[in-house]
Formats: sequence, C-alpha cells, structure tokens
Amino acid sequence: MTESIANQKKIDAKRMIELLVLSILGVLINMGLSILSADQGLPFYMDTVGTVLAAAVGGTLPGILVGLLTNIFKTITDPSSIYYGTLNVMIAVATARFARDGIKLKQIVPMIFTLAAIGGLLGSVLTWFLFGFAGEGMSADLATWIHAHVMPSKFISQLAADFIIDLGDKTITVMVAVIALLIIPKSVIQKLLIHGWQQKPLDFKELRIINKTKVRSMSLRSKIIFLVALAITAIAVVAIGIGYYLFRETTIADHTEFARGIVKYQKDCIDPEMVDTYLALGEAAPGYTYVAEQLRMTFISSENIHFMYVYQIKPDGCHVVFDMDTEEVKADPVGSVIRPPEDIEKHLNEFLSGQEVEPTVSNDERYGWVLSVYEPIFDVGGRCVAYSCVDISMNQLNELTHAYLAKQISLFLGVFIMVLCLSVWLADYNIIYPLNTMSHGASAFAYTSTDERNASVERIKSLEIRTGDEIENLYCAYAQTTEETMRYLSESRRKSKQIEKMQGGLLMVLADIIESRDKCTGDHIRKTAAYTKIILEKLREQGEFPEVLTKEYISNVVRAAPLHDIGKINVPDNILNDPGPGRLTDEQFEIMKSHAQAGYDIISKAITNMEDSGYLEEARQMAHYHHEKWDGSGYPEKLKGEEIPLSARVMAVADVFDALMSKRSYKPPFTYEKAMSIITEGAGKHFDPRIVSAFTAAEKQVREICDEFTEGDLTRAMEAQKGSDSEKPEEEIEKPKTEEPETPKAENPEDKKA
Repeated sequence: MTESIANQKKIDAKRMIELLVLSILGVLINMGLSILSADQGLPFYMDTVGTVLAAAVGGTLPGILVGLLTNIFKTITDPSSIYYGTLNVMIAVATARFARDGIKLKQIVPMIFTLAAIGGLLGSVLTWFLFGFAGEGMSADLATWIHAHVMPSKFISQLAADFIIDLGDKTITVMVAVIALLIIPKSVIQKLLIHGWQQKPLDFKELRIINKTKVRSMSLRSKIIFLVALAITAIAVVAIGIGYYLFRETTIADHTEFARGIVKYQKDCIDPEMVDTYLALGEAAPGYTYVAEQLRMTFISSENIHFMYVYQIKPDGCHVVFDMDTEEVKADPVGSVIRPPEDIEKHLNEFLSGQEVEPTVSNDERYGWVLSVYEPIFDVGGRCVAYSCVDISMNQLNELTHAYLAKQISLFLGVFIMVLCLSVWLADYNIIYPLNTMSHGASAFAYTSTDERNASVERIKSLEIRTGDEIENLYCAYAQTTEETMRYLSESRRKSKQIEKMQGGLLMVLADIIESRDKCTGDHIRKTAAYTKIILEKLREQGEFPEVLTKEYISNVVRAAPLHDIGKINVPDNILNDPGPGRLTDEQFEIMKSHAQAGYDIISKAITNMEDSGYLEEARQMAHYHHEKWDGSGYPEKLKGEEIPLSARVMAVADVFDALMSKRSYKPPFTYEKAMSIITEGAGKHFDPRIVSAFTAAEKQVREICDEFTEGDLTRAMEAQKGSDSEKPEEEIEKPKTEEPETPKAENPEDKKA
C-alpha cells in the first residue's frame, strides 16, 4: 500500500511538470507569434496558436491555462488584453472538444468558423461595450470603411469587420496547429496529454461506453456541474452587483465633486456686484465678454460637462446671466427669462431664498438626462444674486458603468469557465469515471460459467481505483464482496451439481426399482431417455417448435424421461408380469392403464414439496399423457393432436419403438427396419408425424443406441425374427380376444401388457 501511494505521488508530480512545460511552451508560442505579427504589420493577432496547440495536445486544462496566462502577460503592453482572456478560454474549450479523438480533416472548416465566431463575434460585442464603435483593435479602420460604404449600422459594421479579420486569423491558427500535430510524433503527443486517472486508464472507446451509463433522472456529473455553476454564478452575481452599485455610486460622487469644482470656479470668475449690470446691459456690460470667454474655455476643457450656465432665479423664471452653446442646444441670450428646468422647479422655494441645493438628477425633454450641481453667488450684502450651475451628462455615466459591467462579466466568465472545467475534470477522474467503471463492471458481469465469473472478478480487481477517499473504500469493499460472492456461488454451484447428480442417481435407482418389478423391460428407461434426447435434438435441428425446444427444455425432458412409468409402482406384480402369451382381462387392463394417472398423482405430490419443480413438470406431463394417441384413441384423457404435450408425444414414439426393439420372454426383438416401419405406419394415427419424421431422420444415432444396449442373444433372435415378421408379439395384444393377432400395428405393447 505504501509503495502504491509513493508511486501515485511520483505520477502526480510528473503530471504537474508536464502541465507546466506544456503551458509555458503554449504561452511562449502565443507571445512570440503575436509580437512577430505586430512587427511585420500583419492584420492578424496570432495570439491563440499556442492555446489551440495546448488544448489539442494536452486537453482542456492546459489550453485554458495558456489562454489566461497569455492575456495576463499581454497586459504589460496592452492593459485591456486582460478582458479578452475569456475569449482565449472559450477557444481552448472549443479546441479540446474538436480534438477529443484527434482533429479530422472534415472538422477543420467547422473548427475555423467556430473559433472565428468566438474571437470575432463575441470579441466584437465585448469591444463595443468597452470602447464603443471602432474604438480599439486592428479592425477599427475596416469597421469605419464598412460603415461609410456598406452598412449604416455602426454595431453591425464593427461585428462584420471583427469577424472578417478573425476568420483570417483563426484560419492561419488552425492550419499551423494541424501541421504541428502532424509533425509532432504521436508518442510525444500521448505523453503530453494531461489526465488525472485515479484508476487503470481507459481508452476513448471505453470512455464513450461508460459515459453512456443511463440514470433514472439526473446524472451525478450533471448535478456537480449544476451545483458548481450555480454556486459560482450566485457568488459572481452578488459580487458583480455590489461592485456595479459601488462603482456607479463612486462615479456619481466623482462627477459630483468634479461638478462642484467647476461651479466654484465659475462662481469665482463672476463679480457678484456686476450681475445686475450684466442682466441690464448684456454683452455690452463692462468685463462681460472677458468673463464669458473664461467660462467658455472651462466648458470646452472637459467633455464631461454637458451644460454650463449662470441663472438669477426669480418667481417669474430663470434670468440668464451666462450660458454656453452646445452642438445640440443653442445658448439662451443674456437677460432672457426662461421657464425653470424640471429640477429647479422642484426646489424653487429653496432657490428663491438663496439656500444651498443638493445635486439633482433629472431627465428633461429639453436638456436630457443630467446630473445638476448648483452653487449660490452672494454679493457683499449677503444677498443671493445668482446661481452657478453645471450639468454632467448621465448618458456618459451609463457608458462608463456599462463598460465597467462588461469588464467584470468578461473577467468573471474567464474565471467561471476555468473553475467549472477544473471542477468537472476533477469530478470526472475522482468520482464519475470510478463510479461508472464499477457500475459498468457490475452490469457486464458474466455469470454463465466459472471461467467467465472468474474473468469478471479479475476485471473488477484490475480497475485499481485509488482515489484515496470514500470511493476507494467503496471500490475495495465492492471488489472484495464480489470476489467472496463468486467464491460462495462457485461453491454453491459445485454442491448444487453434486445434489443434482445425486438426485439424478436416486431417480434412476427409483426407476430401476420400478423397472425391476417388470421382468421383461430390461434397460427400458435408459433407452427411452436416449431416444427422447435424439428426437428432441433432431427436431431442434430441423427448426421444429422453435419457441419450445430450448436447451433448458430438452435437458428437463431428458432428465424427466426415466419417470414416465413411475405410476407402475401401483400396478400389482401379477398384472405387471403376466406369465406369457395369456391375455389380460378387461379388469386387469384397466388396472394397467391406471398407471398413467398414478404417475401424474405421484409426481404432483413431489412438485408441491419443491420450490423449483423444473424437470418434474415435464415428468408429470409424460407420465400422464405418454399413452395418448395423435388421433385421440389413447388414454387416459383421449387427447388428440397438439392437445397432447410435446414431451408426451416424443415419449410415445420412444416408448413404442423400444418395446418393439426389445426382447421379451414371449417374443424376440423386431429388426430395426421392421420396428421403424411400424413407427412410420403409425404417423398421423398413433404418433405426431413431425416427431416420426425427426426420428426416422436420426437413423445413425438411433442405431448406435440400439447397438449399445443389444443383449447377448440379439443376433440369434433377429435371425429367427426374419422368418416370422408376420407374427405379432404378445405386447401387441389389444383388449382380450380369442382370435390370433393380425399384422403388427403401431400400438404401445405396454397398453396391453406390462
């Protein structure tokens, strides 16, 4: 165990070194090609080649790391690069997805367009929020040209320009990456592939199989992704929301302080004692033009100032002292009286009394959405003669807050994708793959044979899951339990086979005991069982009764065959062993026939005492119905055709054939040909024609059984039989008659005699 832990630590250290080496190489490639492209004046960024290579060779994590580090290092010369790190992360994820099983030729074009859509379209949207139209990047000139000559929409023009530039950039990037992958030996690529196996590594095909594991509702992997994404998003939304609010409030406060400085400066430029003169004489007043020019220079010095003016506020309206022209609104002439703007009208009493008024935000139809700051101007007597006013545009404030929000979201997405991918990567190798591998091993467990069971146990033990946590404990317990269960099962199977063998032996002993009471039947039970097996296998070979003739069914019937005459245990010896050519009386014959029902009753009682009746069901059918005939003239139920169970129809042929071929004290055995001709003649009357056809088709196997059980004087008996084929044996005697028997018929001799 200690050695295994030490080896695992060495493997982990090696993986970290490989990850660092691959990441450093990727960053150097990105930075080097980016600098080279800029020095040569190429209209391409060339800063994602290393990202694509790292993701294609090492997987998602190295690609993400290279993408983020590249943009961090680029901030040294271009601070805005940090906000585009998200795009590099997305490019790494997309590349790793395309390169899961190697980049195929048919994937190159879709891959180029996908990466261009990320870098060009998403990057263009980000640029729009950060810098506005044509505000940054090498596509600015192209965007301006498209807007001037093709597309009236500034946003669409910039989107098109960025996509066109990035399409060329990503085409070069993908082609360079593909060529590099072709040049780099596959052995090197395999070594650089970053993985976190905590078990025996799986190849791509095995991964696809275990990843298809079905679950009832939501997979554990999906739950982990959902929970991690939800947690990160919740934290990010709160953090970004708080940051956005604080930034907005801080920006408003900064603008307010800026506006206060402007109004104070404007106030300082104006002589309070001259305000009434300015209103009376206008621009002709002494010093008015000089003051107006000073205020105008202040106004144009900052684009943040939307309006700048000085009003004397009276009940009849706002008397204009100074007002600055803008591109949208022409200045009101000095001395004119205008309607108070909305924000002044709301605080008119305060203005009329010369009080300090807090900054206000208003959205006036005439002046737009502005932040207004006011400063009263007092003369030497303490009278408020005017107000110095500055309006800061809130539209610009919105642009600033939107740009801030875009930066925050961009940074968040980069970190979000990295953390999510890292979480999924760790979850896959430490939780999902081990659990799915165990699950697949359990579902694919083979129980059919000892070798397959042992092989399945070895496959589970070979997984070598070593996560070092509860999952490893679960695996160890699972492997140990499986091994012990299979050992117990093997032992149970061994004992079951012993019991089954013993049971079969007991049945044969029981059948032999019953048979030993009949002095004429010899090896009847063994031969009928052999004939039954031959017939069933031939029927299956011929495609007959495909839904019935399974291996299990054939096995059950063959095992049950020796019990077909078990009911004879109830037949008295004097009837079972009639002394010779004498005939059974009607009463004796009825007793003989009762053995079919007796056999059914005996086996039925046995079935009620057994959980798994198995072959006894077939034994009961054969014992009860093996004297039924195809034409319905048999006993005990006079069933006909397929009303008779298949096993009983098969036994009928085997039973009669053995009686014909066997030597009795009152007759020699029939020849094979004669016995088979009697069976054939009985097809459609006594026997099922399909069973007769199968039996006659299995001549070779049937003869082998006949030869195997031939008695010592069989040859002499057959020679004697050649001249007396027309003589009917006593076993062919029907109900008691005084006449001599006619030509032998396909009737079971046991129907008349034991």
